[in-house]
Formats: sequence, C-alpha cells, structure tokens
Amino acid sequence: MRIDIYSDVVCPWCWIGKHRFQQGVQLLGADAPALDIHWQPFQLDPDADATPVPLRQAYARKFGGPERTEQILGQTQSTAQAEGLPMDFGQGQVRVTTLPAHRLLWLAGEHGVQDAVGEALFRAHFEHGQNLADPAVLVKAGAAGGLAAAEIEQMLASDRGLAQVQAKLADAQALGISSVPTFVIDGRWAISGAQPPEAFAQALRQIAAEQGAPSAAAGEAACGPDGCAV
Repeated sequence: MRIDIYSDVVCPWCWIGKHRFQQGVQLLGADAPALDIHWQPFQLDPDADATPVPLRQAYARKFGGPERTEQILGQTQSTAQAEGLPMDFGQGQVRVTTLPAHRLLWLAGEHGVQDAVGEALFRAHFEHGQNLADPAVLVKAGAAGGLAAAEIEQMLASDRGLAQVQAKLADAQALGISSVPTFVIDGRWAISGAQPPEAFAQALRQIAAEQGAPSAAAGEAACGPDGCAV
C-alpha cells in the first residue's frame, strides 16, 4: 500500500500527524498492511524567502494579530507536548522558505531515510528554533537522519533535486491539496489532517480490505487538528 504524505516541515500539525499516523499503524499490529511511505513537499508559505522573519510576526499578519497568534501557538504547543513531542515556540522560530528543506527530503528519499530526516527537520524547527533555510542546519539534520554531510553540501550548492521538488509541488496543486498533512493512499483515497491514531488505523484497515471502495477526506482548517491550510 503506497502512502504519499503531503506536508511542510514548518507545519506543527504535520509533526503531530506524523506521530499519530505511526501510532495508528502500530495499533494494527500484525494486521498492518505493508506500507510504502513517501513524504511529498507542500509549502504553506510559498512566497517566503531565505530572509528570516520572526515567526510570531509572520503569524500575526496571517492570523489577525498577536492575541490570536498566541492562542494558536499555545493550543498547538500544548497538544504536541501532551503527546510527547518537545514543541517549544519560545525558541525563536523564524519564517523562511522551506524549499531547501524539501530538497533535503527529496535526497533522503533517494537513500530511503525520509522518515528519519523529516523527524530531524521537525525537531530542528519546533524543538530548537533553528532556521531551516540555513545550510548548516540542513546538513546537521540530514546527517542526523543518515545522509552523508558531503552529499548534502554538494546538493545545496547545486540545483540537484530542485526540478523534482517543483514537479511534486505542482502535483499537490493539481490534486487540489490545500491543507496539510494530507495522506494519499494508493493515489485514490485521502485522509486530511492530524487525525487520531484510531482513525488512521480504521482507514488503513478498511482500505486494505476494500480496495476500490471510495473514501471521504476529512475536513480542513486554517491551522488546527485537521491540518494547516494556505
């Protein structure tokens, strides 16, 4: 069963959804289908560049002011920490382009270590407040996930992987994906948002048993348990 997970590395609910999905697979135990998982790129803020902007400042513009921003960050952080994820929005996170990070994930896919590298990127941003457009941060995250530092440096110094990532971003747009995380199963079914582990387990069980039956995608939200919308 192929799973294409569309996400962005600065999307907090993508990190939460990643772990809830993994927990859902674990709930299936021996009944879990064989999964071929691919992390696909999506940019919540495609207009961002490599110039760091304080995250709270960017969120205040996007969500209607500082008060709403603090509410969103506080609720999201509390949810993540309750699930064991060390999310800390007090670490000075910044808004930057995530295109280089998605190129790193593409390279990780070439080596079969996307999950580990993705986890390192989430932790770099949400736990440590590191700049995901900084080549040094990307090299460290990639190496933590099992990639060779020299190959990462060579990739970042070239256009390697850029065309592939841009093509996948276009695929997401063509599929009508407007919020992340979105889990596309065998190219036919979609589960949107950081659903509870039980919901993922049930969906995988049903799809494995009923190949060919249509499935409904979950709802969307600006930035909440059902994902982060553009």
